[in-house]
Amino acid sequence: METVIAFIIIFGALVFFHELGHLIFAKRAGILCREFAIGFGPKVFSFKKDETIYTIRLLPLGGFVRMAGEDPEMIEVKPGYNVGLLFDSNGKVNKIILNNKDKYPNAKVIEVDRADLEHEMFLTGYELGGEEILERYDVSDEAYFVADQQETQIAPYNRQFASKTLGQRTLAIAAGPFMNFVLAFFVFIIIGLLQGTPINEPVLGELTEDGAAIQAGLQKGDIVQAIEGQEVNTWQDIVKIIRENPENELLFTIERNTQVQEIPVVPKTHQMGDETIGIIGVYGPVEKSIVASVKSGFTETYLWTKEIILGLGKLVTGQFSIDMLSGPVGIYVSTDTVAQSGIYYLMKWAAILSINLGIVNLLPIPALDGGRLMFFAVEAVRGKPIDRHKEGMVHFIGFALLMLLMLVVTWNDIQRFFL
Repeated sequence: METVIAFIIIFGALVFFHELGHLIFAKRAGILCREFAIGFGPKVFSFKKDETIYTIRLLPLGGFVRMAGEDPEMIEVKPGYNVGLLFDSNGKVNKIILNNKDKYPNAKVIEVDRADLEHEMFLTGYELGGEEILERYDVSDEAYFVADQQETQIAPYNRQFASKTLGQRTLAIAAGPFMNFVLAFFVFIIIGLLQGTPINEPVLGELTEDGAAIQAGLQKGDIVQAIEGQEVNTWQDIVKIIRENPENELLFTIERNTQVQEIPVVPKTHQMGDETIGIIGVYGPVEKSIVASVKSGFTETYLWTKEIILGLGKLVTGQFSIDMLSGPVGIYVSTDTVAQSGIYYLMKWAAILSINLGIVNLLPIPALDGGRLMFFAVEAVRGKPIDRHKEGMVHFIGFALLMLLMLVVTWNDIQRFFL
């Protein structure tokens, strides 16, 4: 149960911050964001704030921000339609009733002659039951369609995604992956503040209760000057000598409270893969400070970003098999393993997954953020956007292929861990 909770929290946080990046920059550009969703499929929970509906959906396979104009508007008002009109205090239409008009006795019902609800924002039509006089009705920029008593905000063209500059659209899309890197950066900072950041000095950190170090009489804070007469200057020097000498007595020359002492220690054996190494049950020294934690945040984010990119490079060049990829099932199993090691390992795992999500989403693959950014790059070069229908078809095919890949990877995970 703990693993399930940990997985839900990690998955939710990664998707939440990714989509939050899209939402923030889309709203800053003035784009109408209809929905902010975590997951896909049927709605489990939803609420509305301002213009946006916030939802949690059943299938934990990602999330999305539904921006006006990304897809063709779902509702059209065509000549010959009978609609009801409600007006605001300025005399502009603020609600267009599409059906169940009898539930709105104050609505003015007309037969539509013309409608432009994107650019000029008006309707013309004939009032039903009245004189056959063609009238024009101005529509508010914040008007709603009402169908089955459910309201959907009308999106004037200047509130649609396509109306924004190339720079604004690029920021709105790139902000999602960027936020994953930001999340990882801050998680590494928090780990540094709580656990401390490693420093490469010849000083003993925390000691384990059953380790050889505490049994021999070593203490946290001891400064190691030499081992077996060999001078040591860094924590890595200490680790190297201990690893190379399992079950061999080592004479530690240490400084404690300005006093120099010599303490014999016998490293215990530990199996690491095919290699037998020595360990004495002591952690490296750490520093707890804001400056060190911020520096560690940058360093860890950079190193893991580099590592993941190199791994993707091996996949492209064939050095890395598709069977080695993991989907939701594999991530769940790995989360279970990491969770057993402690909260700090789990936090680090979440940060690594966040970086991974950011990098994967930046790949120039249709249906991913990187694929959309690729189309923006082509638009910048040719000076005009690619036909929306053609781009939409490419993204649709890309999404279908991604779902197929997800099924293959998930099946591999099931075979690997459960069959």
